[in-house]
Amino acid sequence: MNRFLVLVRRDIRLAMRQGADALVAVMFFVLCVVLFPFGVGPEPNILARIAAGVIWVAALLASLLALERLFQADYEDGSLELLALGGLPLEAVVAGKTLAHWLVTGLPLIAAAPVLAVLLNMNPDGFGVLVLTLLVGTPTLSLIGAIGAALTLGARRGGVLLSLLILPLYIPVLIFGASAVDAALSGFPARAQLLLMGGILAATLPLAPIAGAAALRQALE
Repeated sequence: MNRFLVLVRRDIRLAMRQGADALVAVMFFVLCVVLFPFGVGPEPNILARIAAGVIWVAALLASLLALERLFQADYEDGSLELLALGGLPLEAVVAGKTLAHWLVTGLPLIAAAPVLAVLLNMNPDGFGVLVLTLLVGTPTLSLIGAIGAALTLGARRGGVLLSLLILPLYIPVLIFGASAVDAALSGFPARAQLLLMGGILAATLPLAPIAGAAALRQALE
């Protein structure tokens, strides 16, 4: 556990030292949401109706931005080989780096979401469910993205390939996340959608590190 926490702290420090990945993800998230009123018009009712979907799509796309570099920097400088040969299982390495990625990119998106919901004229009744769905859904996005980042490690034009691989897998999280907020805004319980999102997270939590570690072993051979 100590080695796992050291790995997480190391990745967070590196991300904070560079600062670009987290800042770019948040700025992209904000700009995507801000552009929608210009595209569909400033009508408050229209913006309120599409707010949940817009925020979720923007969060999904923003989470993609830093995924390509999840393992790439360590792969290029040889650190990934040292981590693979160290005492920490490679599955734990994948889990630790994914956790650091979510803390650096996912949490800022969640913090910015209520402010952007106000911009889109969302009813305050949906704010709590919106934040809750992002809290459950964004870790799933990071875990699924870690598999794609490991599979495309060392590939040419890996960013494009990564997007093509994992975007279809993001669709269930997007559907349940947006529909949970819509249900809350319509006065219906969102428990079913939240349970489904929790089930997806519970499935990806053990499976994604295993799949990611297998892909990393293949890339390191």
